[in-house]
Amino acid sequence: MTIGSRIKMIRKTKKVNQATFSNQIGISQATLSEWEQDKYKPSVDTILALVTQFDVNIEWLLFGITNDSLRDDGGVFHVHNISKLEGDLISEFRKLKAKDQEEIIDFIRLKIKRYES
Repeated sequence: MTIGSRIKMIRKTKKVNQATFSNQIGISQATLSEWEQDKYKPSVDTILALVTQFDVNIEWLLFGITNDSLRDDGGVFHVHNISKLEGDLISEFRKLKAKDQEEIIDFIRLKIKRYES
């Protein structure tokens, strides 16, 4: 996976179009399009804006690697490859209140225990 495809993955996971995404990090839509097509690489300043604005792991963004599967704070982008279904689940999960999120986690743990038995 290239840096351009990782940038596109961030944008798609956040469910925003190129115009909105590019405005959020202070670049033109044309520049974003060229990155996503791997015609050009982003500057250091822009990489830092991506990391800050979207809470992205810089090692994952630059190199596609990480030492662990999930960040301590639950950030999504430490995961090497997530399916669209997993991305959708995370996006919807983030919309819930904390109590509801805890309920979902408890339910998932219960399901996992049942499968392990």
